[in-house]
Amino acid sequence: MKTTYRIESEGLVACPPENASIFLYCEPAEEEKRELAATTDLDAVDLEGVFDPDEVPRVEFSPDGVFIIWKRPDNTTTREAMQFEVSSLGIVMNGSRIIFIVPHGNIPMTGREFRHVTGVEECLLRVLLHTVHHYQSHLKAIKQISQELQSKLVASMENRYLLQMFALGESLIYYHNALEANYTVLARLRAAAEKLRFTSDVIDLLDDVMIENQQAGKQAGIYTTVLSGLMDARGTIINNNMNVLLKNLTIINVVFLPLNLIAGIGGMSEYSMFTRGIDWRITYGIFAVAMLVLGWLTWLWLVRVINRHQRRSGGS
Repeated sequence: MKTTYRIESEGLVACPPENASIFLYCEPAEEEKRELAATTDLDAVDLEGVFDPDEVPRVEFSPDGVFIIWKRPDNTTTREAMQFEVSSLGIVMNGSRIIFIVPHGNIPMTGREFRHVTGVEECLLRVLLHTVHHYQSHLKAIKQISQELQSKLVASMENRYLLQMFALGESLIYYHNALEANYTVLARLRAAAEKLRFTSDVIDLLDDVMIENQQAGKQAGIYTTVLSGLMDARGTIINNNMNVLLKNLTIINVVFLPLNLIAGIGGMSEYSMFTRGIDWRITYGIFAVAMLVLGWLTWLWLVRVINRHQRRSGGS
């Protein structure tokens, strides 16, 4: 989908293509791709690189303008676990005209970041700042999801929550790498500010974008370190929960083993012969009480043995 804008009263206003200075191609169709190839100096490799999610962010200068591949956060997916991914954004700036190529999703050109735009250079930096803020909002969501999963892992005996933690860790690695690579693009733009004829206000905005991007990168790095460092501990929690469950099941089985034996004997005709002449309600009542007492004594003995073993293990 192609959308065109012009700068009017320090804002972006939709207008026909012949009056536009800002072109936005969101998920372009084949016809729009051919139009991009015809109206820009991009070759087939550069144009395909914009649609490659694994393309490395870079900036290329030419006598006519500048070409940028930038990494932006993509929409989240919830197949088996919530996955945060990144996609590429292509930017072609040529004099008073700028073209944004968005393979996935959209860019809200009328959002709050675009309220004060005086030129295409500032529009470029506003788009980059918007993606950095998008990263920051996703990082905040990842932190909240991680805390929720951590509370669920304490009582969980399944791998489902642990797999979701692995997916979040993978997303953080992608985000951290993308932010670091984006910072390289910003640094090159800052070094070429005079060549690109950036005004002092545009340079100040570029410095702000660099600071915001650097802070987001550090935040992603910290979250990655914390999440990966605690991953083994969280896996140990699940194993410990399973061991506790197996221990309790073992105690129950051991308690009922002698009871099953006695119940089998009590169900034979010999017991009725031994207690012949006594009311069956009394004999079987005594039998039930004896089974309860035996089961309780067996449970006490098992608990004492297990506690003694744990004290010895802890002391060693």
